[in-house]
Amino acid sequence: MPARPAVTEAELEAHLRGICFKTGPPRRLGVEIEWLVHDAHNPRCPVDPVRHREAATALRALPLRSALTFEPGGQLELSSLPATSLTACIEAVSADLALVRPAMRALGLGMAGHGHNPWHPPRRVLTEPRYNAMEAYFDRWGHAGRSMMCGTASVQVCLDAGHEEPGPLGLGRRWRLAHLLGAVLLAAFANSPVSEGCPTGYRSTRQVVWSQMDPARTLAPSDGPDPRAAWAGYVLDAPVMCVRSDDGPWDAPEGLTFRDWVRTGAPRPPTEEDLDYHVTTLFPPVRPRGHLELRMIDAQPGDGGWIVPLAVTAALFDDPEAAESAYRVVKPLAETAGSRPAPRNPLWRHATRGALTDPELRAAALSCFTIAQEALPRLGAPAEVSEAVAGFTERYVARGRCPADDLLDGAYGDEAYAHGTYGNEPVPATAPPGPAEAAGPTGTAPAPPEPVPRPPAAPPVATADAPHEDELTLGKDSL
Repeated sequence: MPARPAVTEAELEAHLRGICFKTGPPRRLGVEIEWLVHDAHNPRCPVDPVRHREAATALRALPLRSALTFEPGGQLELSSLPATSLTACIEAVSADLALVRPAMRALGLGMAGHGHNPWHPPRRVLTEPRYNAMEAYFDRWGHAGRSMMCGTASVQVCLDAGHEEPGPLGLGRRWRLAHLLGAVLLAAFANSPVSEGCPTGYRSTRQVVWSQMDPARTLAPSDGPDPRAAWAGYVLDAPVMCVRSDDGPWDAPEGLTFRDWVRTGAPRPPTEEDLDYHVTTLFPPVRPRGHLELRMIDAQPGDGGWIVPLAVTAALFDDPEAAESAYRVVKPLAETAGSRPAPRNPLWRHATRGALTDPELRAAALSCFTIAQEALPRLGAPAEVSEAVAGFTERYVARGRCPADDLLDGAYGDEAYAHGTYGNEPVPATAPPGPAEAAGPTGTAPAPPEPVPRPPAAPPVATADAPHEDELTLGKDSL
């Protein structure tokens, strides 16, 4: 296990400041995409762990450029290498998927784009010490941790941290943009309204799950003028999830923060390597790992559904003109967010529950998607990528909808629902025709469409609204 000598608290803080925000001109980006693995003939039948292992063996024999991993519940993840352009990133991942999908079909397995498993309760298929420790830790907070580990999937966009100096591409601006625009991206791409066959009352059940776990490792760091200082303090003050060991379980004393661990040296002196590992167990909505990981986007339906969130995010962050315009659009959202950190502030709550039925989020999303469309040609994006973004904007954003609404309004057959392919279908006839109609006669957001009936299973995540509607019940590198 860790062999480096123990280090001081000051050295560890300097290490965090040095490795977590590597500055320079934004030149590279990447994407990490997860899918729920299901039986191709009967998606509601859980996949046996033996079949998961067979799939892992088969896929690891493929000449992939992306890193291939499997999450605790068997979710499949592809993590691209850092690419020098949006086009290069899309081409590399698309080439890998052209190998992965037929290999999975040959094994009778499908890959569904849902942010949260709509069929099954969480069931862990990996038994590594990391996941044993993670499950035991999150069980202290209720059942949300198991659901997160085994039943969620996302599209995670990775961006350079930005310039050291101020400006639209500066580190501080990009950090603030990520936490405000993050709510807009969450709302626009919300795609997890169902759990165990039942609508939950949220467009993004995946985000609800994240919001119900340990706040010390899932909330955003405190706001302030220096992201490095805020992040270093956040990491050192977060509880230790596990102390790795060559023999025996990876247990950690309950309530032990990393700072406490450094100061006491018990149960053994920590090392710099332990700190790096500790960072991989922290899951705020934006995680700095040298670059910025945006972790709030649900997995998307369709073979190429991941391309639109990647393209929109890259355009709004890496094109200077678009970044400045997007920041002006989302800056007023800070008033709605208030002083509480994401994702437990009102702005993120509204994005999680109502998505683009919220008038403020809808207006911001429409402006940001328009800005992104204008910027994509400047980034050298192919015409088909710009067309995909334009199609998504017309189909969803301009209508105050998100992919979750397609499931909730029952506009698609059960096969599309099961396989997560509804995003490739025609626009539902029930979609509201325009901004005025979508807002309703009083200018307020309409109620969610009547959910399609499903057989009752586990109780839905959402409960009746409390007096404060923005509150939720408390209870990756891959995970």
